[in-house]
Amino acid sequence: FSWGAIALLVLAVSATAQVGDKVFIEGARIVPVVGPEIEKGNILIENGKIVAIGAEIEKPFDARVIDAVGRVAFPGWVDPMNSRGLDVSNENLDVVPFLEVYDAIDPSDRNFELALRHGITTLHVSQGNNTVVSGLSRVLRPVGLSVQEMTVRADGGLKIAFAPKNGYDHAVQRAVLRETFDELDRYLEALAERLYEADLKKKGEDLTVGPEEAREKGKDLITLAKIDDAHRNLMRLRQGRLDAYLYCERAMDIAPALAFAKAQGIDAQSSVVLDAEAHKGAALLKDLARPVILDADRLVYSEVDRITLETEDTFVPSVLVAAKVPFCIGGTLEPWLAAARCVREGVSRQVALEACTLQAAKSIGMGHRVGSLEVGKDGNVLLLTGDPLDTMTWVDEVWIEGRRVYERSKDQRLRDLLLGIEETNILDRRAEEEAKKKAAESEKSKEKAKDADKGAKKPAAESKDDGAKKDQG
Repeated sequence: FSWGAIALLVLAVSATAQVGDKVFIEGARIVPVVGPEIEKGNILIENGKIVAIGAEIEKPFDARVIDAVGRVAFPGWVDPMNSRGLDVSNENLDVVPFLEVYDAIDPSDRNFELALRHGITTLHVSQGNNTVVSGLSRVLRPVGLSVQEMTVRADGGLKIAFAPKNGYDHAVQRAVLRETFDELDRYLEALAERLYEADLKKKGEDLTVGPEEAREKGKDLITLAKIDDAHRNLMRLRQGRLDAYLYCERAMDIAPALAFAKAQGIDAQSSVVLDAEAHKGAALLKDLARPVILDADRLVYSEVDRITLETEDTFVPSVLVAAKVPFCIGGTLEPWLAAARCVREGVSRQVALEACTLQAAKSIGMGHRVGSLEVGKDGNVLLLTGDPLDTMTWVDEVWIEGRRVYERSKDQRLRDLLLGIEETNILDRRAEEEAKKKAAESEKSKEKAKDADKGAKKPAAESKDDGAKKDQG
């Protein structure tokens, strides 16, 4: 049990109390990511959605007004790929589409608290890259008492790695992957044949066709409910109901990944997760349906020149910009820093901001809901003390779907950090406060006892004096 859990509890309770409010954010400098900035504008959020945004929009009489004069309104950051909040980032088994990150997410994990503090309002939580086919990922908001409450989209997708997992080489990795989907085909054929035979038996008819024709006729009888757990999500992937995240560590992984996606008919809902060295294959990534995903810790590729023996550093986003390949950046709790780093390296401000907001949202199929401040999108708004790329800027408030879920003025852990107070567990703090309280009560009891003793001795002394006077008389 941690202070992070307490913070999440308080935030979730306060958020629930505000559901359905009309919120009018007034007088902010608005950086919507799409379109021009508004120097002094307003945002109206109703039922969790942005319904109006601009310099001169009418303030509803029944709206909750938030004074944002002197602050910057910005869309919540989006993290398109991370494994934070999971108890284990990778499974030992090669192919695990029957698993879900739902079962491994800890809502009280401090990473969610940190994400909220940095203004990340949407996270795509997936298993790591050391896999062949991962478990089912999930899109979350970083606040809630349970995984259900945190969930924005339950059916995220499956990560398919084209880089060899530990102990494998490329040949083994791809052989396992091919066998996974070949076995799916064999399973579906056998299932179709069984279902067709069962259907004939139910109708009281005899089987008069061969196995091949039976399999063909039985295809229409297959439903997801009749497919077992080991194969169901693979089938959903093929049907376009799940996204695919194709992990490519090196340039040589890109062509096989794209060919696989096309062969399986999943290229329209596939995102390429790119490691630094794979930037050498940027020319192959021009016409993808979605932006490629970069890891914030792998933005620079370092290579030693074999002739000069000097180390040459390549900034990967710059290569993708030059190749006209849309990209986004994930895997960091400080997206503003990753975006600012891009600007420092020559990437335009607009492209840098989009890389951690709108393009990140598009890469996980959430571009219609988050990633920019637009009418119809979720009311995920940050109120910042300054420009989003200024290193001196603080996240003052975080609003998710029209609910205020974070206030810097009430961030106890941040306050303690700035004051230099050593971090302690909330239970330790309570125990310490309780001990102080008991000590104070004990001191009061001692004082009362002393006063009582003094009161008892005084009458006794008076009675002695009275007796002496009588003897003298």
